[in-house]
Order: sequence, then C-alpha cells, then structure tokens
Amino acid sequence: MGAHAQEHTSHTKLIWKVFIILSVITIVEVILGIIKPDSLHLTKILGTSPLNIIFLVLTVVKAYYITWFFMHMADEKKNLRRSVVWTAVFLIIYLATLLLIEGSYINDVLGPLTKWSY
Repeated sequence: MGAHAQEHTSHTKLIWKVFIILSVITIVEVILGIIKPDSLHLTKILGTSPLNIIFLVLTVVKAYYITWFFMHMADEKKNLRRSVVWTAVFLIIYLATLLLIEGSYINDVLGPLTKWSY
C-alpha cells in the first residue's frame, strides 16, 4: 500500500510540473499576442512574421507535452512513441509552413485587388 501512495504522489508532482510548463507557455503566448512587438510582428521571415513562427513553435511544444504526458506516450515503447509523436510534429510543422507561405503569397497577389472596406 505504501508503494501505491508513493506512485500517486509522483504522478501528482508530474501533473503539476506539466501544468506549470503548459501554463508558462500559454502566458508567454498571451503576453506576446497582447504586446505584439514591432520587431517580431512587422518583419517577414519565410513568408510570415517571426511572431507567427514563435506561436507555432510554442503550440507544437504544448502539443508535444500534452501527447507525451496526458496520452501516456512516456510509458509506451520507444518505436511507438517516435512514430506517433515525431510524425505529428513534422506534419504540423509541414502543414503550418505550407499554409503560411501560400497564405502570404495569396495575400501579396490578391491583397491589392481586394476591397476590404464597404
């Protein structure tokens, strides 16, 4: 019975640790979204602003932590973990990159032709 209580305590500590990490990442995202520093918001890298890249990276990090701990990937075999986590991470990064590059291109081409005010 003592081992069960110790296991429960360690899981509680782990959950709090992951909660704090996810909270800090979310707080950083919210602060950056409110402040929107011009140096990060108005410059372009890879077809988007560095601020968007920071948001994407932080979101992928949060998704990784959620998958790793709350979907119990840490307890699975190494090959299963790699196949699930890394595939998802690379697909998210790939799709986000495509969307940002193509969205920026469409905005550059169609933006001047679009009347936004009524």
